[in-house]
Amino acid sequence: MKIVFASTPSQEEEINELVRYVYSNIFPQFFNDEEISQFEELKILDTSLDFNTLKDAFQVMTCIQTIISILESSPLDEQYEMVFNKNVATLNEFGLFFPFDFEQFIEGRSLKNSILSIYTKADNELII
Repeated sequence: MKIVFASTPSQEEEINELVRYVYSNIFPQFFNDEEISQFEELKILDTSLDFNTLKDAFQVMTCIQTIISILESSPLDEQYEMVFNKNVATLNEFGLFFPFDFEQFIEGRSLKNSILSIYTKADNELII
């Protein structure tokens, strides 16, 4: 008999937070709003799946955190391309669709002129 621990609701919430962070902080650095909207329609990093085990949820969280760390580094360092691709492959194995390769982000950063996006969080809010 093998005992398997199920993922917790707090882990699933953390995964959802990481995905929201990717959409609001990472994607706007590389893609325009229209492209990000298409990503939502394509269900990129869709977290509607349940992660069966504690280990699965931790692996998914670690992969997303690693991808975020690599993409936030400035400039993007090609020495991390293999690590990036390994984590993308792992996400895809778990059913989280992430169809990007490292080169797209290198090209995206050089083409992206404006940081203004409807997906980014506001720097300030009007309180009435």
